Amino acid sequence: MLDAYLKSPVWIGIGGVYAILAIAALVILGLKMKSPDKDHTELVLRTRTWFWIIASITIVAALGQGWAIVFIGFISFLAFKEYLSMIPTRRADRSVLFWAYLCIPAQYWLVYDAWYGLFTIFIPVYAFVLLAFRLILSGETKGFIKAAGTLQWGLMLTVYNLSHLAFLLVLPIQTPAAAGGAGLLFYVVFLTQFNDVAQFFWGKLLGKHKIIPKVSPGKTWEGFIGGMITTAALSALICSYFTPFSLEAGIAAGAIIATLGFVGDVTVSSVKRDLDMKDSGNFLPGHGGILDRLDSLTLVAPVFLHFTRYFYG
Repeated sequence: MLDAYLKSPVWIGIGGVYAILAIAALVILGLKMKSPDKDHTELVLRTRTWFWIIASITIVAALGQGWAIVFIGFISFLAFKEYLSMIPTRRADRSVLFWAYLCIPAQYWLVYDAWYGLFTIFIPVYAFVLLAFRLILSGETKGFIKAAGTLQWGLMLTVYNLSHLAFLLVLPIQTPAAAGGAGLLFYVVFLTQFNDVAQFFWGKLLGKHKIIPKVSPGKTWEGFIGGMITTAALSALICSYFTPFSLEAGIAAGAIIATLGFVGDVTVSSVKRDLDMKDSGNFLPGHGGILDRLDSLTLVAPVFLHFTRYFYG
């Protein structure tokens, strides 16, 4: 039984990520030896942080499904807290924040209970009504629209959208893959992060035509298209190990992940530019804040869940 457990596609995938990070560490060591005068601090910090991220994921994966849901809920809490630290709030809004934070355990309890019907509408409908009414009770009408919109938008982005990652763990599938819900979760997170790297790589190698220079000057059509093709190809190669997808569905899923990963990235970039900020925080050394690392997943997660449920649920 232990042998079969260790041969699970998810554990093989996690082992592959460790191997990639080990190779990256060796490459950085080589760069430092070859060019000792250059500053490689950011590369070192990024790689070290990724090791801590994967180590945390490994521990949670070993603990099982319930703890994985709690872990993703905690990530949502950190992301929402970071979002609120970026956004100016009124004094009258502070009493409302308690109810906003209370939505996080409520949303993830619905995930744990696999209550899909209420899960999909709790924050867009019930939290929307609750928070709007609570803001009204504060008696402060100046800035009401901005306060209500900012709070609801933050909940949608950091709690509602990210909770779709956790729901993958409990999603009933007609033709379950060998890796189960954990395989779906690993697949979407891995491909989303891979797509970020692929778009950056192709952008640096071939990038000439900028997409939206006022929002993200480094994003190019060449990087976006190259990343999409690479991600779709990798998705086609690994989908049979982690998902119930056919080859065609794997290619489609890879293209969806690449496209929405890009949109999520530039969406959070727009927020930071609006606030005149480079990073959303400094929680992850070398990466910035939680939202800097999760920006792509914020829009990928809900669409991927509904894609999977619609065709295979």
